Amino acid sequence: MIRNIVFILAFLVTLNVQAAKPLNVVLILVDDLGWMDLSCQGSRYFETPHIDRLAAEGMRFTDAYAACAVCSPTRAAVQTGRYPGRLGVTDWIRSRFQGGTIPADKKNPSGFSGGKRKFLVPKNALWMESEEVTIAELLKPAGYVTCHIGKWHLGADDWYPQKQGYDFNYGGCDYGQPPSYFDPFNQPKHRHAMIRGGIPHLPGRKPGQYLSDREAEEAVAFIEKHKDKPFFLNMDNYAVHTPIQAKAEVTAKYAKKPKTNQKNAKYAAMVESVDDCAGRIMDALEEHGIADRTMIIFTSDNGGLVGPTSNAPLRSGKGYAYEGGIRVPLIIKWPGVVKPGVTSAEPVTSVDYLPTIAEVTGLDLPKGRAIDGISLAEHLSSQGKQSIERQAIYWHFPHYRHNPGPYSIIREGPWKLIKFYEGPMELFNLKDDLGETKNLASVMPEKVKELNSRLLAHLKSIGAKMPKFNSAR
Repeated sequence: MIRNIVFILAFLVTLNVQAAKPLNVVLILVDDLGWMDLSCQGSRYFETPHIDRLAAEGMRFTDAYAACAVCSPTRAAVQTGRYPGRLGVTDWIRSRFQGGTIPADKKNPSGFSGGKRKFLVPKNALWMESEEVTIAELLKPAGYVTCHIGKWHLGADDWYPQKQGYDFNYGGCDYGQPPSYFDPFNQPKHRHAMIRGGIPHLPGRKPGQYLSDREAEEAVAFIEKHKDKPFFLNMDNYAVHTPIQAKAEVTAKYAKKPKTNQKNAKYAAMVESVDDCAGRIMDALEEHGIADRTMIIFTSDNGGLVGPTSNAPLRSGKGYAYEGGIRVPLIIKWPGVVKPGVTSAEPVTSVDYLPTIAEVTGLDLPKGRAIDGISLAEHLSSQGKQSIERQAIYWHFPHYRHNPGPYSIIREGPWKLIKFYEGPMELFNLKDDLGETKNLASVMPEKVKELNSRLLAHLKSIGAKMPKFNSAR
């Protein structure tokens, strides 16, 4: 009890100090970065000295999750603190050049699709609704300058970052990946004019420059210009998403290294470029004397893509319900509060970032809407000793992508239940079986029943759209 009181008092003192000089926030969300893609996570092939330094200066989470195994739902969850199932953004959003045509009435698609499959599945949204309150919209009324850099992928023109509270937008559009990683970031011979033109809001200026370097330049310039004001920087690297393109000289370095289960030299060079970007941001904060009042959150939008990388010992990768698809790196640096080099095994997820940012900046949560996330502030201030009071974490992917089709997930303590709507349930004890090799569903039917009941109750409570049996099949 005394120890908890001491932690709380220290936390309050820190908030009082930061009230005089508001806390800046930098959120780095890397695209497709796998759980094992960092040296500090155990990779023996990739080199990430700057991110390793961030981990040494903050708290590294071993059981952090993306809200979905693909990008757009996680990005929406990060921005709003709400589960994808509540938002109706449960799959990656189709860009206009991929057929994601914006309806004339500007109403998101409704209804179901499925053809001759066993289940009809809900149509995915083409954008995150404007009524949702983003981190930027939370912070702007408190005097924060807000900036988005890199991938957005939450809708087209009317739903770009500048329409959702961001004062500045460099590269945020409806693209899920860049046409090219080299300036002018386009494909001149592509059939679609948008791709021929490059990345909206990020015009070419240094032919041949690598995209991660350009993103870093924009971040450093933003920090320098607004160093005397409270700011929020949403740094969403396009890398390490496909196309797998990297600097030739960095690729050559990795081509000479001994291979492990991670062995793609170009991908390794992409990871290094992301690391360089993070390093330049950290250096800029230190150069301008504001590192001590800037929280940095570093994470990924889903698990690593199998092929370019390996998520072992986790099973599978991006797009799949297994740990390789949803477990991601997470590092949080909170100067003056989190002691250097702390590790936490607390299960946390994408919806927790907005409430955390709200609490550490002394702001109330958005009014009139359910927030699914829980603030990590107390857990951080206790150096990971104070558990988060949450029964379970949930996922909902009611779409066809990989066999065996649509799924929902619940993780409660060490237990993880995957509800495949077309196939049998799968139950794993992650404490004993991190690689999900032993399906315990047949030998623990009561645990399956209990978790499934809780999962379905949760999905109903958030109004999640569910697959429904295709009677016309």
